[in-house]
Amino acid sequence: MGVKRLKYYVRIYFWFIAQDIKGRMQYRVDFFISIVGMLMTNLLGLLSIYVIFRSIPNILGWSYYEILFIYGFSLLSLSPLQLFFDNLWNLPYYLITGDFIKYYLKPLNIFFFYFAEVFDMKGLSQLITGIIILSYSWIKLNLEFSFLKLLLLIISILSGSLVMISLMVIGSTVAFWVLNVTPLLNFIFRLREYTKYPVDIFDPFFKFVFSFLIPIAFVSFYPSQIFLRHQSNKLLVFISPFVGIFLFIVAYKFWMKGTRRYKGTGV
Repeated sequence: MGVKRLKYYVRIYFWFIAQDIKGRMQYRVDFFISIVGMLMTNLLGLLSIYVIFRSIPNILGWSYYEILFIYGFSLLSLSPLQLFFDNLWNLPYYLITGDFIKYYLKPLNIFFFYFAEVFDMKGLSQLITGIIILSYSWIKLNLEFSFLKLLLLIISILSGSLVMISLMVIGSTVAFWVLNVTPLLNFIFRLREYTKYPVDIFDPFFKFVFSFLIPIAFVSFYPSQIFLRHQSNKLLVFISPFVGIFLFIVAYKFWMKGTRRYKGTGV
């Protein structure tokens, strides 16, 4: 993609965001309720961690602030999915009604066009919460901070976000073959709760599953270990960015294969 083409897509994307925000602000009460709802959900998760550590000093060797760090890292990694890919939940509806056909009628990449239409602003509350929690735990753990560390942190978070985005995109793309994918999407989405804790605390079987079969451990646990305990699981820690990129390429190609199959109403 050339520079001019890239600038064109960036300009189009911000136009889409502006239109979506205008539409959502017509229902301000619903918008603010959803913001508060997401904020409360994340804070309740934080409260549960606090209550647990009021009774015990650590969980299998993991301290309160280490788990807090992973929790904040997870919230940041999950934020791009919430902000930029919320439209994947609507795919079965668009396929059944035939509305998906409109994405073939403009000279835009279908993947980009479909997901650019929706920007879920309530994800901003999750993003801010994650930044606060991660910053607080970073200070409490006395971790070294530098520009290089910040750059590495951003890369690690983005690579982790690609893992969850890819899993959800793959799940939604199944709708091109099996329309009712909502149970599958709900299952994958609920797995995000396990990204907020060290995978080491799970049974070896689930640790294997979450590392190699449904690799949600790469959303936050393994990339966060670059800053916490990079000596442990060294190989898995440092291949984390490549896992996210690889999965996203697979998810994108699978999506495009699904769009080539689509013929109109009823798939």
